[in-house]
Amino acid sequence: MSRARIVIIGAGFAGYQAARALSRSARGAAEIVLVNPTDYFLYLPLLPEVAAGVLEPRRASVSLTGTLKHVRLVLGQVDRVDLTGRRIGYTDPEGGRGELGYDRLVLSVGSVSKLLPVPGVAEHAHGFRGLPEALYLRDHMTRQIELAGSAADPRERAARTTFVVVGAGYTGTEVAAHGAMLTEALARRSPTLREDRLRPRWLLVDIAPRVLPELDEHLSRTAHRVLRKRGVEIRTGASVKEATADGVRLDDGDFVETRSLIWCVGVRPDPLVAGLGLPTERGRLCVDEYLTVPGHSEVFACGDAAAVPDATRPGEYTPMTAQHAQRQGRTAARNVAASLGRGARLPYRHHDLGFTVDLGGAQAAANPLHVPLSGPLAGAVTRGYHLLAMPGNRVRVAADWLLESVLPRQGVQLGLVRSGSVPLDSESPELPRVPVDGAR
Repeated sequence: MSRARIVIIGAGFAGYQAARALSRSARGAAEIVLVNPTDYFLYLPLLPEVAAGVLEPRRASVSLTGTLKHVRLVLGQVDRVDLTGRRIGYTDPEGGRGELGYDRLVLSVGSVSKLLPVPGVAEHAHGFRGLPEALYLRDHMTRQIELAGSAADPRERAARTTFVVVGAGYTGTEVAAHGAMLTEALARRSPTLREDRLRPRWLLVDIAPRVLPELDEHLSRTAHRVLRKRGVEIRTGASVKEATADGVRLDDGDFVETRSLIWCVGVRPDPLVAGLGLPTERGRLCVDEYLTVPGHSEVFACGDAAAVPDATRPGEYTPMTAQHAQRQGRTAARNVAASLGRGARLPYRHHDLGFTVDLGGAQAAANPLHVPLSGPLAGAVTRGYHLLAMPGNRVRVAADWLLESVLPRQGVQLGLVRSGSVPLDSESPELPRVPVDGAR
């Protein structure tokens, strides 16, 4: 008798944890197949440090084959799910087509950057959801400071040293905090910028009334204080009305000349979810408390792609956070194994354990177990949490942090990711877009 096949789509926080748990609980009873566009799990909370040159890119990426010993990896971007025939279709990295049948399916496809109908944003802004975008941003910030140092026109110098981040949530706040530190260090090395006493200008823009609006006020106040001390201009209650090649116009009429628009307004579920033809809630696939898709007992969904009922807040759904995604992945794994006769299924229930926000250097804001912390103590707790949460690379990450604390950052462009390779409207932020045939 052939073994059942469990197919997991996506190796983000939810998918990785599901695969890891199933490799233990269902090993021998089922074949476990993980389909993902890349061969690594990306630890997203460290991405701002990659963009700021604190960490090398591989530190935030954990090998799937190296850490999931009993899981078969299939490299591919899934673009078709046949729920009736229990098959999925995908495109591999070289453009070939493939299909896989399944007995159990775990949908953990994650999310992509949220787009808003703002003129010019899709053409002139870049998101921040994958390694290619982080590598591009690191090169871009370095390049703008270097070009500003060689520019003869003071107005051009000012525009090139101005950086606008839209979205003061978790990601945007950390990007602004780390980016301000990096560009300040780079500017100090430029004779022209030193003579002009021209400091890089950072703007953090959000329609919300405060930074980190989704987190508690202690984290918000701490982040606001650190950002302002670092020179970041915080524009709350404001939004972008238009983006051009020369800058952005805010809804109050102010035009900010810049070559750098970083879009961190939030995320939306992967477009694959919309193509399933199943009930959704704000774009997320509806599931029950066991993470099962109603009407399809063999299909489970978790992470950002799933609208999971929040047992701690009746009538609401769990937020799209890594903390929930990790735990939903493990719950989905348990319930998949139970459906194959191993163990009993459990409903998903989780109380948040607090949050940490890395603000660069020794600064952070944290509330572990809802105990408010700030400053170096919060920084130590934040880094300790990340080391514990990472499934690999802990020694290498710690070594990079140690070196960063005693050595100056390297301000060089690698030129590996071009602007056109990381469009904002990408449905696969984990992969750079390749040029069409004949283009270079």
